[in-house]
Amino acid sequence: MLELSKKILKKVSFDKLLFQKELKKALKWITDAEEAKIFREFCIKEFYHLHPTIIKKTFAL
Repeated sequence: MLELSKKILKKVSFDKLLFQKELKKALKWITDAEEAKIFREFCIKEFYHLHPTIIKKTFAL
C-alpha cells in the first residue's frame, strides 16, 4: 500500500483538494507503524513545498 499511495499522491499533487483527500485515504490504508513513519517522511520531503498547510495539519508539525 505504501508504494501505491506514493504513486497516487504524486499524480494528484497538482490539485489541493484531491491531494488532501488522497492523503487522508492513504493514512487509513497504511497500518504498519514503520511504513507510516516512512510515508510521513516521504510526504514532508516531496510535498511540503506544494502543500505546507495540508502537510502540517495532517502530520501535526
